[in-house]
Amino acid sequence: MQRQSNIELLRLISMLLILVVHIDGASLGLPQPMGDIASMTARDWWRLVVESISIIGVNCFVLISGYFGIRASWKGFARLTLYCLFYSVAIYCIVAIGINRDWTWQGLGESLMVYSHTDLWFVPAYLGLYILAPFLNKSIESMTFKQYSISLGAFILFNLYAGWFWEGKFNPTGYTIVHLVMIYLIGRYIYRFMPQVRNLGVYSALSWAFFTMLILLNSMCEKSTMAFAYNSPFVILSSVSFFLIFKSISFSNKVVNYCAVSAFSAYLIHKNPLVWIPFSHWVKDMWQMLSLPMFTLFSIAIVLGILYASIVVDQSRRYLMRLLKL
Repeated sequence: MQRQSNIELLRLISMLLILVVHIDGASLGLPQPMGDIASMTARDWWRLVVESISIIGVNCFVLISGYFGIRASWKGFARLTLYCLFYSVAIYCIVAIGINRDWTWQGLGESLMVYSHTDLWFVPAYLGLYILAPFLNKSIESMTFKQYSISLGAFILFNLYAGWFWEGKFNPTGYTIVHLVMIYLIGRYIYRFMPQVRNLGVYSALSWAFFTMLILLNSMCEKSTMAFAYNSPFVILSSVSFFLIFKSISFSNKVVNYCAVSAFSAYLIHKNPLVWIPFSHWVKDMWQMLSLPMFTLFSIAIVLGILYASIVVDQSRRYLMRLLKL
């Protein structure tokens, strides 16, 4: 399939947003104002505003998979597995052998078990989505607009009510395969049935701004686990609106297309525990040491630097893939 630069640009931006979320909420933690706005400091506001804007990254990343559709195959499975293995094993060897010098056979073995012995929740969840994709695609193809709309609407309402609102164990915050399936189905719905509305980009941009504001307001009134859950209705609507902004744009750029292929490597590298633990401690230290404007510049430089470095480093993985004809 011909790569669409507008969507590939969104893929890169989505990964940048994921990096921002990990610097903000995952590293620093989020304040819990619970309606007591008067007690909030500038740094509290900074964390909530940044999280409200960037929390859509994962949903947008999966919306792209749904929009294009996952075409599962044994070759595709091998490509996904090798992608994850390459960084898991390489990082373990570099850190354990070259830096920490505490290499063990058990550690090496666990670095090979990327779908079970991993702290990267998205990897096994995405594998589950990948396995289910042929079933989902086949059923979607056989559905009419009305059938799909009713089924998807019911599935979303069930997730919002039993999952997000009541924090049901099957999908309390969206870190599950159930949530990825729901977002994937929304992406397929957009691809199949979303009409070409005039001024779609303008409407989408206004919607994104509105729902992002609702995320922020919700975070000030409720606990952050609900406000910033991937399956929050406001986060989902903001994600879809942001996706539609890029869907309304049309352009072609080979550099964007080339770089977007390596976007996922940024996640696999920086969220590996051997990298993430010292990295998150470093971020906390910078948060304490720097002024808020300087930390903002620091965060921008870090996320851009990680993405750029990951794209450069990923050339070795892509070269290996070409050798293996994957």
